Amino acid sequence: MGGQIERKSPSKETREVETALRESEQRLRFLAAIVESSDDAIVSKNLDGIITSWNKGAERIFGFSAGEAIGQPITIVIPQDRQSEEREILTRIRRGERIDHFETVRQRKNGSLIVISLTVSPVKDDHGKIVGASKIARDITEQKRNQELITTLAREAEHRSKNLLATIRAVVSRSQSDSPEDLKEIIIGRIEALEKVCSLFVATRWIGAELSAIATQELAPYSQSGKRVLIDGAQILLEPGIAQAIAMTLHELATNAAKYGALSQPKGQLSLQWSQEADGKLYLFWTETGGPDVQQPTQNGVGVGMIEGMISHLKGTVRFDWHKEGLVCEIMVPL
Repeated sequence: MGGQIERKSPSKETREVETALRESEQRLRFLAAIVESSDDAIVSKNLDGIITSWNKGAERIFGFSAGEAIGQPITIVIPQDRQSEEREILTRIRRGERIDHFETVRQRKNGSLIVISLTVSPVKDDHGKIVGASKIARDITEQKRNQELITTLAREAEHRSKNLLATIRAVVSRSQSDSPEDLKEIIIGRIEALEKVCSLFVATRWIGAELSAIATQELAPYSQSGKRVLIDGAQILLEPGIAQAIAMTLHELATNAAKYGALSQPKGQLSLQWSQEADGKLYLFWTETGGPDVQQPTQNGVGVGMIEGMISHLKGTVRFDWHKEGLVCEIMVPL
């Protein structure tokens, strides 16, 4: 009939093509959403190294907005001393190679450096020709820092363990007694002194221990009755090696005082004083009074030998004066 337009329904083939196009567009939008929402930097570039796409993750990691980055060479995020890496990457991409999890350093907009794990893949056109590359960069700066911290802590723990074991071996080898039971008691006492000072290191993450805490801890068993023990000195943090030696020295002096010196008598008294002078040296003064009459021994005992050995190892000096009223011990240690 005149004036009427005949409308034909789309063929089955046309409908299938349209459906395929819609599905393809949906997949592309879905993939684009994934790229944009990724925490990783996802970047594309051509074979000249010019940036052609830049997602939100790249903005967050590198500090450049998409508007600032697209059209610029990828070298804007590569430190000067690593520019050769980009040339090598482009060479491998042109050969069709993929680069997986390459750890390297990149530079943010503000100039700060970050450690990244980089994966680079060739991008091909519809004819299979390589036209560029896609890069996925993950910021692993914090991860690497944590790994380095763990490694450092492990090395420190190994070093401390070896030092502690060496000290224990020295303690055991220098311990002597005519009685097995007495020897056992001596060794246990010395190891307990080491254990106590090591417990103080925990509070400072093994930086060291306060001298006042070491002194208070070692002399606590003798300080419970009145004013028998006077402890007086400034707050001084001793590094672990010095702290262990001082703790062992105080243990030996206190043990000797309890058996033979001022602390073996009800009215005996002990004064421990120390100071750090302008020359950077630590001076300790151990003074006993009110004990039994003291005479200088004809030969040094094991305890005296241990003290002299430990202080000498620290390049310090120790002097014993056996006054009639009690032992006086003066110690100097460089800090």
